[in-house]
Amino acid sequence: LQIMTGFFLAIHYTANIDLAFSSVIHIMRDVPYGWTMQNTHAISASLFFICIYIHIARGLYYGLYLNKEVWLSGTALLITLM
Repeated sequence: LQIMTGFFLAIHYTANIDLAFSSVIHIMRDVPYGWTMQNTHAISASLFFICIYIHIARGLYYGLYLNKEVWLSGTALLITLM
């Protein structure tokens, strides 16, 4: 879902500093269901990070931080995701 909505949003987005805001307005107003794609993309990204934080909380609860190698690799993955 995230990849599909991101692809369709990227088709209409312009990364130029002068046109970026105008392209977002174009997506929201002129593209059919553009506002739905933008909101779906944002909400699914938020849910993705909520799932990551729940996964981290589970690791803290069960004391998985005692295994240093696994914890450091997980921390590196989290930083990469952000």
